[in-house]
Amino acid sequence: MDEHAGRASGDVYQWVTAEIIRAIESGIKGAYQMPWHRRTAKGFPENALSKRPYRGFNTLALWAASESRGYAVPIWATYRQWAKLGAQVRRGEKATLIVFYQEESPPDPASEADARKRVLVRASYVFNAAQVDGFAAGGPRTEDRTVRLEDAEAFIERIGATVRYGGDHAYYQRSTDRIQMPERSRFTGTATSTATEAFYATLLHEHVHWTGHPSRLDRDLTGRFGTHAYAMEELVAELGAAFLCADLAVANEPRTDHALYVRSWLAVLREQRTALVSAASAATKACRYLAELGSVARTEA
Repeated sequence: MDEHAGRASGDVYQWVTAEIIRAIESGIKGAYQMPWHRRTAKGFPENALSKRPYRGFNTLALWAASESRGYAVPIWATYRQWAKLGAQVRRGEKATLIVFYQEESPPDPASEADARKRVLVRASYVFNAAQVDGFAAGGPRTEDRTVRLEDAEAFIERIGATVRYGGDHAYYQRSTDRIQMPERSRFTGTATSTATEAFYATLLHEHVHWTGHPSRLDRDLTGRFGTHAYAMEELVAELGAAFLCADLAVANEPRTDHALYVRSWLAVLREQRTALVSAASAATKACRYLAELGSVARTEA
């Protein structure tokens, strides 16, 4: 199978978005379990050959495929990449469509206008490790949950956002540039995650909102999404929190307020084929911003 089929970029986005929409619709029937919720801290899907994680839009596509098909190991590669590793995709296995980005140099590098590289977007087809023979995936990472949660706490503290505690709801207040959180004791755990993980997942969600302040990333979705702008900002925060939880190995489960937004998410995803791309891109940008603040301890002047 050709790794990069000749689909136009819009078709690629439309195909992958359709898969995400189906996963969201299925999640509505199951306690609003969305494709990006991770009941276990499996982390990002990873390429078997390069060992690099898939990010952004592709992360969502592969998470959705794993959930719908029951893949336990988050390792993927194209047909040719599996062959390079000495593995063989089994006959009849269905590939998962993702987006492949490739930079193309312009014909006249001397021209200032042509000096910018164009980015081509094409389809790429990948298979999970569960679909091949001749590949032995390593065992899951066995990191101590206490250590992971301590790392999450330290990461959030280094970011330095103003967080106040009290009340029944978690939210970010743009006018005061402040995150409001219920007391930690108000959070409850489940069979697959602890109350502390629920607390951190919610706090990370509000931190993604925090990045949209005019003094930071100045994220304004009103011009693009109109009446759906608020719901789309919630989707950005949802995706950003999912990406951060994957990085920090924190379980991420459905929020109680998903019912308020899911219908709007589905409406805008159906109307605009690149809406999910925009949301995933904004979420990735927010995560990178937070990572710069939280990954390295800062010294005070």
